[in-house]
Amino acid sequence: MIAKLTGILDSAREGQAVIDVNGVGYLVFCSARTLASLPPRGQAASLAIETHVREDHIHLYGFANDAEREWFKLLTTVQGVGAKVGLAILSVLSPTEIAQAIVAGDRTAVARADGVGPKLAQRVVTELKDKAGSIGLAHGMPVATATFGKPAEGADEDAELADAVSALVNLGYKRVEAFGAVSSASRKLGRKVAAADLIRAGLKELGTPS
Repeated sequence: MIAKLTGILDSAREGQAVIDVNGVGYLVFCSARTLASLPPRGQAASLAIETHVREDHIHLYGFANDAEREWFKLLTTVQGVGAKVGLAILSVLSPTEIAQAIVAGDRTAVARADGVGPKLAQRVVTELKDKAGSIGLAHGMPVATATFGKPAEGADEDAELADAVSALVNLGYKRVEAFGAVSSASRKLGRKVAAADLIRAGLKELGTPS
């Protein structure tokens, strides 16, 4: 079972890339977000891999980091979300944004992905609501940094969110509570918010004077 590929980027086009590993080209299906974070052709690249083995094929799905891979695996447990739809969701939402949308029950955000209608989006947020916090916490909220060293879009924002969650935990709140409060605060305050502001807003969400 292939879990990671490190080699030279041979080519990349819509929905897929070819990674040359010691002269062997591996076809890897990727989200638009992952493809956008790949280096130029001919340079070194590394992808976390999820391998799907079926009777008629073996498909490799590539991700810029472990957080994306874990969300892909979780998304595809929902009925109606296959590999193609899972990648479509990851193309429009980062791991942190997926977690925030699910915690908030925001089906509109999930429905931005190609192939996801309102009913399927509702199923995603409903079925994964209890799991969103655990995935985010397992990967540090998560910080979206590509494994080959090029920061993914939103990495700075994710770091601020992670710092805010850690601060609330240090104040005695449970991690899941802190995650939900900071996620809600982030949605209201918008992008590029300092951790200190997120902490204050998170405390208000938790009903604690800041």
